[in-house]
Amino acid sequence: MTKASSIKVWLFKSYLMMTVLGTLLFFVSIQLYLIITPNPLISLRISIYITILLFGVLLLLSLYFGVRSSYLLKGRLDDLSTFVSVLRSGNFSARVERDEEDEIGFLSEELNGLAFYIEEQVKSLQRLADERSELAEQAQQAAVMEERHRLARDLHDSVSQQLFALNMLSSAAIKTIDRDREKTAPIVKQVAEIAAKAQGEMRALLLHLRPIDLKGESLFEGLQQLIYELKEKTHITIEADLDGLVGLSKGTETHLFRIIQEGLSNILRHADASEVKLNTEKKERYLMIYIGDNGRGFSLEQEKMTSYGLQTMRERTEEIGGVFQIRSKEGEGTYINIRVPLQVREKGANEVG
Repeated sequence: MTKASSIKVWLFKSYLMMTVLGTLLFFVSIQLYLIITPNPLISLRISIYITILLFGVLLLLSLYFGVRSSYLLKGRLDDLSTFVSVLRSGNFSARVERDEEDEIGFLSEELNGLAFYIEEQVKSLQRLADERSELAEQAQQAAVMEERHRLARDLHDSVSQQLFALNMLSSAAIKTIDRDREKTAPIVKQVAEIAAKAQGEMRALLLHLRPIDLKGESLFEGLQQLIYELKEKTHITIEADLDGLVGLSKGTETHLFRIIQEGLSNILRHADASEVKLNTEKKERYLMIYIGDNGRGFSLEQEKMTSYGLQTMRERTEEIGGVFQIRSKEGEGTYINIRVPLQVREKGANEVG
């Protein structure tokens, strides 16, 4: 039973209790009148009839006012519950109407104040992101060197090991190809699988080797170039529909570019996907970003956001006041939805397919 339904039942019980108590009080008063008065104007039977009639009238009134009061109260509480859900979804510009000067009205006003406070905090986060973007430019060379070191470690940990395995398997295939061709076939198959995996790792690492900043380009131009390079260097089919990427602040553009770049890199390295969809769309004061693939997927309950790439995407989204959501299931691909509140200056829209 929901809270609203519980309050509705409570109101009905309260009105019914008042009806019963009022009827009993009237009946007791009548009986005292019959006992004290020598020549009462009514008899005991008439008093019982009057009491029953009064109970019926009060019962009907209690039902009417119970339904009316519970309907009004439940409606106001439902409005508050819906408003809280809207705030949870990231729509901090929403407001709930205050229609009465009572406790619920005061609570509505407090929730509106909370929504305004959160909205201001989001703006502060975006201003902070802009400031951080400026500081990041000053530390760009150090960041590039650190990224190169990390990629060197990745190469050593993943691709170099795979190349070593390829070398060992190739040597084994050469030794057995003349003596036993049947044993050679599975070895060659393993060589092909490891080579394909190493190729995917290299593509993802090459994607990371791209400049991590937009280098004076707009977000739309940077994503166009990124998608073009992926189409040229991979066999993955990429469908992109880029809209609403104009008038954004510099810090927001930088964060969004890195988020999308990280998402595509994760797909190249882990998803084993053949199709990728990237959509951006502006709805009212929000930018909606969707990244999906038809890859192998994974169990969210087991992973629990332990992936470094997914954690980075979530953190960058929250730094600009956004909401990060991910859906995935083994064998059914992975789907990421990002919602970012924006202060946008309308100029137009661009699309690329």
